[in-house]
Amino acid sequence: MQDQVNATPAPKRVPWNKGKLTGANPPLRPKHVWSIRTKLQIEGRTRDLAMFNLAIDSKLRGCDVVAIRVEDVAAGGYTADRATVRQKKTKRPVRFELSEQTRQAVDDYLKATGKRPGEFLFTGRRRPDRNMTTRQYARRVSEWIGSVGLDPRLFGTHSLRRTKATLIYRFTCRALRVGLRRWRNGLAVASVIWWH
Repeated sequence: MQDQVNATPAPKRVPWNKGKLTGANPPLRPKHVWSIRTKLQIEGRTRDLAMFNLAIDSKLRGCDVVAIRVEDVAAGGYTADRATVRQKKTKRPVRFELSEQTRQAVDDYLKATGKRPGEFLFTGRRRPDRNMTTRQYARRVSEWIGSVGLDPRLFGTHSLRRTKATLIYRFTCRALRVGLRRWRNGLAVASVIWWH
């Protein structure tokens, strides 16, 4: 009986996600992408611009973006049109195309830093021979997103990964709808001509 009197109830545990937004991070919209690119260009942040553009074009996870080496994107000294990177999670190679804007940003960054094949493209603060950590990359992404007036809690590193895929999907769906509409109209016109 005395044990029951002296026993105090355990404090209620607070869930880790209480007050946090959970779920999938939404992709950035084209106006947000252009705002971030313009801001990074105006401020002269060549590394951040190259990293941002490469993250959007490659559609890679954050751990794979920071692990990119110079020879993965610029084996001959200049950035290639296409690159192949092996993903850490799936161990599968991913081939992606680099836009002209991304190639220019990476070339400018390589010229400014003098990086050579064999080195990590994006190095961290601790040691120049180590790649940037995914946490440093996540902080950088939050900074970019916050700098254009967006809420960094809503968008994250996965938002960059989803951005290009969403734009491609929206563009192809729109093109398919227009093509289907034209096809229907053409079929209707052809059937009217055929029946008369």
